[in-house]
Amino acid sequence: MTLKNNFHKNQKESNKILKNSINFGHYSGLSKESKYLIASLILPSVAFGMFFTDISYFLTVVQGLSSEFMGVIITTMGVSAFAGSIPLGIAADKFGKRKILIIGNILSSLTIAVIALSINPLILIIAAFLEGISEAAVLASTSSLLAEKCNSVQRNAAFALYGFTQSLAFGIGSFTLLAVAFFERLGFNNQNSHIILYVLLAILSLLSTLIMFKIKESQILKKPKTKLRDLLPAKSKSILYKYVLTSAIIAFGAGLVIPLMTYWLKLKYGVPDSISGPILGVSSLIIALSILPVPYLAKKMGTIKSIVVTQSISIVFLLATPISTNYIVASSIYTIRAFLMNMATPLTQSMIMGLVKEDERGVASGITAASWRLPNAISTTIGASLMGAGFLSEPFIISAIFYSLSIILFWIFFKSTKMPEEKSSNQKN
Repeated sequence: MTLKNNFHKNQKESNKILKNSINFGHYSGLSKESKYLIASLILPSVAFGMFFTDISYFLTVVQGLSSEFMGVIITTMGVSAFAGSIPLGIAADKFGKRKILIIGNILSSLTIAVIALSINPLILIIAAFLEGISEAAVLASTSSLLAEKCNSVQRNAAFALYGFTQSLAFGIGSFTLLAVAFFERLGFNNQNSHIILYVLLAILSLLSTLIMFKIKESQILKKPKTKLRDLLPAKSKSILYKYVLTSAIIAFGAGLVIPLMTYWLKLKYGVPDSISGPILGVSSLIIALSILPVPYLAKKMGTIKSIVVTQSISIVFLLATPISTNYIVASSIYTIRAFLMNMATPLTQSMIMGLVKEDERGVASGITAASWRLPNAISTTIGASLMGAGFLSEPFIISAIFYSLSIILFWIFFKSTKMPEEKSSNQKN
């Protein structure tokens, strides 16, 4: 009888674990506001899933621009995103995060269409600059607004659901490149087929602004701050310094290869974007599934340890990607790398929003976005130049070195850090 009771007890415990990790009970109870925010970003993410997957291929193979100029365009986006992130984060805290989000989404949607419709170098540079500004506006407002719309207990789940929908939408965006072949069958040439796809997705992204109007405006600073020194996050600066350093290092490593995968697959295996885009779309869909169990993983292992373990294992698969025998193997290994690496993304976003003070979240979002975009953009130019010169393995090796350095520093800085929700959990126990 005792054995039978123990069996049933163990079975119930197993079912409970399975329910938490697969049925995702952590996601119940999220506020309507947070759901509106996450939903409003789905269509823009579809558009940018296509855009960032294809931009390196589109500018070089379709539009006939050089790999060096393509790198300049992507770097311009990153530099302007860097330049705009902190001021727009400050503006989000001072004037309202929803306002900044809406402005950013409208601008980003329009720039996708402009980049598709023009081959004029000056117009492309201006459009790339404005795309970076719009990206900064969205990034500086989204994380802080989402953190505001949920409590500390719900925060990991909210950011995980946000990460899931983003990855899913990015994957769908990559799959939309299949539409190029559909438009070609209708009689359009390859270039015009790409342009039609870009413009259609830009329009859909623009329409999502309507959902953003359903979100209540964020809390605005009660006491206006006039000095720049007062606007910067003085209370959270110690945490931010450490986070920014590790984020910037890993961003530089990522920029060497991640934004260039369609271009790399073309150079390495001769694969067109109509094939590589959907392959990378599968990667994004798998990433999306990997994110859903993240709140349960963080609860069991702790937020910091979960980040370090998943990112560390991913480096092995990063190094294995360029030595693959064909594009199917390379894409499969790359997908495993992305699966592991991106499990940590919502946790790092949630972590920094949980550690900084509430009235500094907007500018903190801006600073963290800036710490990512500038080094990521700079290294993308380096990676594009290396690949264009025929060095197809070296960017992956250099990337792995930077990833490793970042993970080691992150562990040194944050290994003793306890999140607010982990402290309250320990107190209850």
